Amino acid sequence: MSPAASARRPLRWRGIAGAVVALVLAGCTTTPAPRVALAEVPVAQRARAEANVRVFDRVWGLVADGHYDPKLHGVDWAAAGRKYGPEAATAADEKALYASLNAMVGLLQDSHTHALPPVQATERRTQMRARTGFNLIRVEGRWIVSELVAGSPAEAAGVKPGWIVVARGGTPFGERSEARPKEGEVAQWEFLDEHDRPVALDLAARTLSTKPRQEARALPGGAVYLRFDGFDPADRRWLSNQLKANREAPGVVIDLRRNPGGGTISLGITIGEFFDRSVECGTFITRGGHRGGKSSWQIGSARFGGRVVVLVDGATGSAAEIFSAVLQEHGRATIVGRKTAGAVLASWYHGLPDGGELQLSREDYVTPKGRRLEGNGLEPDVPVPRTVADVRAGRDVDLAAALGVLAGGLTARSGRGPLGR
Repeated sequence: MSPAASARRPLRWRGIAGAVVALVLAGCTTTPAPRVALAEVPVAQRARAEANVRVFDRVWGLVADGHYDPKLHGVDWAAAGRKYGPEAATAADEKALYASLNAMVGLLQDSHTHALPPVQATERRTQMRARTGFNLIRVEGRWIVSELVAGSPAEAAGVKPGWIVVARGGTPFGERSEARPKEGEVAQWEFLDEHDRPVALDLAARTLSTKPRQEARALPGGAVYLRFDGFDPADRRWLSNQLKANREAPGVVIDLRRNPGGGTISLGITIGEFFDRSVECGTFITRGGHRGGKSSWQIGSARFGGRVVVLVDGATGSAAEIFSAVLQEHGRATIVGRKTAGAVLASWYHGLPDGGELQLSREDYVTPKGRRLEGNGLEPDVPVPRTVADVRAGRDVDLAAALGVLAGGLTARSGRGPLGR
């Protein structure tokens, strides 16, 4: 299970220079963490406590020296260290340790700063993890199954899109519920089916791929639907090939409703696919106040000239938000759906002593017109309400609205001329 509303991936650098900077910064924090006294820790627990403190010190120091905001959003970081250091040191296990670490970094209220325990760090790198096999979206205050993973335990058990999730293991699903089961772990899931009849199923988790999905299909009137769920090299190459194969299409619908983002290099290249010349992509702002303007990359661009509609919602994050905002501000696309996640900070991953990772925000971002999306999100040009009844009936109201936009010719026709520059 992967609730779409909480599935966020970082906006991150992928180039050689970025990797070198990340490695250098990862090894040289200069601010010492508040000392955590271990004298009163029982000898039998001392080794665990010392290991915990090493992880805590690393996280505290990385944030103190590397977070994009030198004022740390007003958080007294020394006081936070004094509060959470002893708690982290005496954590009985990894779960308790990372709960303490994330309570501390959570004070920053930062979309891209988070401590990942070793298992989650491995899952991120391998794009594999134990899953029940369905994705959820939040509609009208309820978690509803939006799609099944092919070959998953949920699909085999007969779970259907449109079912409402009530509880897992007897625990009701809350506003931000998320389950991270282990391989083979069995849990009872309680659903309401499409007729609101209760259904209880015992589902075992299985290790499945979390690689981004890609989908292309023809739409009425000769337009093309393209869905991709990431902004990594494989996604950008796939999109470029699809646009080149459909150069003569009158329009394209880009579905980013499940896209949590990816790398900034892929972002710049992907934006360039829709223009015949380089365009401004906004500004990244470092801790020291340096403002680095970014432009699209045009080498190998499809230079797609048809109309463009982009579908977004609350699960559209990071690079996907920036892509949408840049095309919107250049008059190149109409944005349809619901407000995006508001999670667009540029971040790096730093290794921790126990094999975990700290994802750390290192740069802020503003759009070409100076809008700050972090914490605010991007408002669509065409807002579309969505209901549980729509999902259960299989009605894609966003796509229907997009087709209406294409039919009405309300988007910029081409990347050529003033609107595409």
